[in-house]
Parts: sequence; C-alpha cells; structure tokens
Amino acid sequence: MSSTDVKQKKDSSTAVQLFHKSLDKFLAKDMKGWTDLCDEDVVAEFPFAPEGSPSKLEGRDALYEYLKNYPGFIDVQKIPTVETYATDDKNVIIAEWSVTGKVISNGNLYNMKYATFVTYRDGLVINYREYWNPLAFLTAMGDSRFDK
Repeated sequence: MSSTDVKQKKDSSTAVQLFHKSLDKFLAKDMKGWTDLCDEDVVAEFPFAPEGSPSKLEGRDALYEYLKNYPGFIDVQKIPTVETYATDDKNVIIAEWSVTGKVISNGNLYNMKYATFVTYRDGLVINYREYWNPLAFLTAMGDSRFDK
C-alpha cells in the first residue's frame, strides 16, 4: 500500500465520521443540529420525492424549514443498518442505511431504506442526495405530511 492509499483511506474515514455524526443528530431528532452540519449553500436532492414534496432544496435555511417538523410526524427509533462506501473523491461518501420507527399520527410502522450520496467541503455537507421508496413512505404516512 502506498502512502497515497493510506492518505485516501484516512480522508475517507473523515467523510465516514461526518456521515455518522449526521445520523446521530437525525436519530436524536435534532434537525437544527443536522442542518448545522451543512454548508450555508447546501443543495439537498430527493429525486424520488412524492408529488407535492420538494425534490430539491437549496440553502441550509430551506433545508431546516423542510425538516424541522419531521420528528413530530415520524418517530425514528433505530438505525439498524449502515453501510458506507468510499469513493475516488475523498470528500464524497455513499451510504446505504435504514431506519425503523412509527408514524406518530396513525401508529403505522415506518421502515425505510435509503441510498445517500453526500459531498463534503471543509467538514460541511455541500450536496446531499437521498433515494428512498416514495410508495412505502406514502403508505406509512397515510394522510400525514411533515413538509406542509
């Protein structure tokens, strides 16, 4: 292994640590703390967002406004799986993770799997792209919406 390989592995671990820190904030229902891990000009993308929900948000404030009510609607109780993958870019991480919990308004189970691509700069998220199953989301949520 060359010294370059070691450096990339070390830098990749930093991205992994930053991602895990964001999951800790998410599990703690600290949406302000989660968005504080983002750059002021962060771009968050949800390509599979259901109709009526934003598929792209620009800026930390817009992201916080979108997420601030999430814990009042979905009680995420556990993150049972997290797999992270390093990339050729030391500032980019790919993660597959899942959550379990319940929808507060109707008691439905909330079990979701995510594929997330995160780009960091100076220790902050500058791009966050998350893929998840909108049909499972809508089924669990029923008539509830956290983003309205």
